[in-house]
Formats: sequence, structure tokens, C-alpha cells
Amino acid sequence: MIKFLIFAVIAYIFGSLPCGVWLGKGVKNIDIREYGSKNSGATNAYRILGPKYGIMVLILDALKGYIPLYIASLFDIGGIYIILLGLVAILGHTFSFFLQFKGGKGVATSLGVFLFLMPKVVGVLVLVFILVVGISKYISLGSVICAGLLPILAYFMPVRDDATRLPLVVISLIVGIFVIYKHKANIQRLMEGKENKFNLK
Repeated sequence: MIKFLIFAVIAYIFGSLPCGVWLGKGVKNIDIREYGSKNSGATNAYRILGPKYGIMVLILDALKGYIPLYIASLFDIGGIYIILLGLVAILGHTFSFFLQFKGGKGVATSLGVFLFLMPKVVGVLVLVFILVVGISKYISLGSVICAGLLPILAYFMPVRDDATRLPLVVISLIVGIFVIYKHKANIQRLMEGKENKFNLK
């Protein structure tokens, strides 16, 4: 239990790292939370800082979820405990210690967590996300649809450890609902036809 608590602190710290905010201040001396959607995540970083830095934030935010779990697995932490560590990392991203317990919507960090726990599910979700965004041009719509599909695919598709399928489905449901809730303003704008479309340029 002590070992788990130590890694829970590590996972939270990793998840809390505000990569988009720090990168924005470092490369353009701006706080991306003051522009665009005012979010600290990769999508707003893409719009405000440009494609190169937006993709960089996406990768870094995903690594915040993947790395703590990978390190914990090297110390023989598995089962429900490593799943809980993933949840802690996601919570760190959305309630960052460095941002007065505010943060992003958890999509990229969830991507990193589930890439470790169930890579085949993530592969399918990435394809769905690309398809939805490619057709609709709405990143928020792709994120919400993938969040809804997450627990369903966790139930039916192969996962890293089949013995943990039930807790994975439960955590996936919790994370999916949480991500959808964090997109409530986007959903409202989508319904009103006011959501910003994503442009690769």
C-alpha cells in the first residue's frame, strides 16, 4: 500500500504538469488560457501556438498518463492498482496543482493511460476520432463520441490483463462520463451551431 501511495503521488504530479501553459509561456510568452477556448490542453495550444506546438502538447499530455503507469509496472504494480494510478494521472491533468487545481479536459492524458492499459481499444478510438473530426471538423465531437465508446470497447475488446476487465470497464465508464461532462460547454455550442471548427492550417 505504501508503494502504491508513493506512485499515486508520482502519477498526480505527472498528470498535473501543465505542458500547454508552460510551452505557451516559453515559446511565445503568453498564457494560452487567456486566448481561444481558454483551455490549457492540446486543442487550444494547436489553435494559439500553431500545429507544431499543438502536436507537441498532445504528445506530452499523453505521456503524462503513460509514463507513470509504465514506471509503476516496472515495480510490480498491476491489477486494480495500476488502473487507479491512471485515474489519478487523469485527475492530476484536470485538477492541476500548478494551476490552482484547474486544468484541461483529460482527453490526451486519458489517451496515454488507456494506451498502456488497452492499446487495441485506443487504436480503434484513434481511428474513430480521425474519422469523426475529418468529416465534422469538430474536435469536441470526436472527443465526446470516443469517450462514450470507451467503456463499450473496454468490455468487448482485448485488454492488457483480462483479469482486470471489469474494473477497466468501470474506470472507463467513469472517465468517459467525466470527459463528456468537461465538454458540456462544447456540447451546448454544438447544439447551437456555434462550436469552432478545427482547421489543420
